[in-house]
Amino acid sequence: MTDIRTGPDAGPEPHAADPVAAVAAAADEDELLPLAVRQARAASRGPKVERVVAGRVHLPRRLRDLWRNRELFVFLVRKEIKVKYKNSVLGFLWSMLNPALTLLVYFVLFAYFLKNGIPLFVIYLFSAMLAWNLFQTAVMSATSTIVGNSGIVKKVSFPREILPLASVGSALMFFLFQSIVLLAFLVAFRHAPAWSDLWLLVPALAALLLFAAAVSVFLAAVNVYFRDTQHLVEVLLVAWFWGVPGVYAFSGHIHDALAKHNLLWIYLIDPMTPIVMTFQRIFYNVPHAISTQTHTPIQVMATYGAHWYLAADGIVIVVSIVLLLLAMVVFGRLEGNFAEEL
Repeated sequence: MTDIRTGPDAGPEPHAADPVAAVAAAADEDELLPLAVRQARAASRGPKVERVVAGRVHLPRRLRDLWRNRELFVFLVRKEIKVKYKNSVLGFLWSMLNPALTLLVYFVLFAYFLKNGIPLFVIYLFSAMLAWNLFQTAVMSATSTIVGNSGIVKKVSFPREILPLASVGSALMFFLFQSIVLLAFLVAFRHAPAWSDLWLLVPALAALLLFAAAVSVFLAAVNVYFRDTQHLVEVLLVAWFWGVPGVYAFSGHIHDALAKHNLLWIYLIDPMTPIVMTFQRIFYNVPHAISTQTHTPIQVMATYGAHWYLAADGIVIVVSIVLLLLAMVVFGRLEGNFAEEL
């Protein structure tokens, strides 16, 4: 490969004085073009040229560019939300009905057919799903965002990392909508969260957003070259969900079995595990549970103190920041050939 791109601004794209207006115009134009016209344009460009890989990535400069284009970030978040529910009668209500229906299916399954004895299981499960849905929505949307916005990427010069980061931002908005569903369940079951531990939501949410951003930026760049990535991610996320304590209790048999063989660290090394456990500590808040089957005490929540959750989420934050910076470096090195690959 030939190294002819050494800066984030290098490339064939023209410079845009107003990136927000340029991206909006390019997006509208690309959406109006029929598929046959876009295919003809791609054929007219001929065979792909030699891949261009950046030899050096000026990370501080890329970070400054992201900050200068924060208005573009807000525009893309709003655009992604509007496009998702375009021409929809219920609109934003779908972001609440979808998790509510999924929660209902899990609740009926594990409360009546595969009974696990967890009291207030609907709140225990939704506490985990609230965090997981943010991560899953962000990663799945961000993975294909560069390919899905190929018209913008090839026509306008702007920090491409904004596209996957905007997917994380829109996932955060859906998270806020889904939080309303959780609050409704708390009111319906007359169950109060742990008010004294509510402050733990700040580091947990920060860890969740940073980790989702790191994974999203990396996968968005890789998916341009390997289109199977987006399909592989969908499969892995389904398996990953069962690796966090959502539909089952972490404490009890799982904790004891792993601790017995000194394998507990393998379970907790997953960044999503302490995040989900923090959400459950805040919203589920049943330290002394009574089984709905045997009517005897069972251990559902972990017995760790608030400082353990703070330390665990703090570690995830630090690791996620490092992963995000590395993901941006990888993104910068792969960005040089986006226009030819799309």
